[in-house]
Amino acid sequence: MMMQLLQQSWQRTWLMLAVQPEADLFDRLIVCYREPHRHYHTLQHLHECIEKLESVLAIAEHPGEVEVALWFHDAVYALQRQDNELQSAVWAKQAVLAGGGSAEVAERILALVLATRHSALPRSLDEGLVMDVDLSILGASPERFEEYERQIRQEYAWVADELFRCKRQAILGELLDRTSIFSTEPFRSQLEVQARENLQRSIARLSG
Repeated sequence: MMMQLLQQSWQRTWLMLAVQPEADLFDRLIVCYREPHRHYHTLQHLHECIEKLESVLAIAEHPGEVEVALWFHDAVYALQRQDNELQSAVWAKQAVLAGGGSAEVAERILALVLATRHSALPRSLDEGLVMDVDLSILGASPERFEEYERQIRQEYAWVADELFRCKRQAILGELLDRTSIFSTEPFRSQLEVQARENLQRSIARLSG
């Protein structure tokens, strides 16, 4: 079921872009999301992102660009690197150009992937959608959110517990302090309340 949805998404996004990807690109990305050091940033996360995207794809300004950006947003994920999003974004740009896409489209996709650094407010509806889809795990059911928190801890198993708790509390606190966690109306209306409950519960546990 997961692979079926991903294959459908893959075919749809390149058709929307009118770009022909390299023949082995799908398989190369799947291999990346299956790397053994990943516990959250896996095919499960990609699948959840595509599922969430499908309900809002119709409101995107450039739906194909949004979808391909999500495919690449965690393509490069090395735990002790600081440029994962940049490397992922460059790969996405190169893939689009190699498939015959325009420089303008490739640059917009680069920017969409970089938006998943979540270091600035979105500059467009499409950036907001990509960011909200990536953060949608925060508004998952309590059970899935707890699983997500365990998965993140597994990815950072090399970090001492006290340091991890301090850093994680700070990250979640910054999200909770935002006026709104999500920047687009569909995600605010559907996930904002649950996300705040999840974050508050996790912060309380980390500080306890």
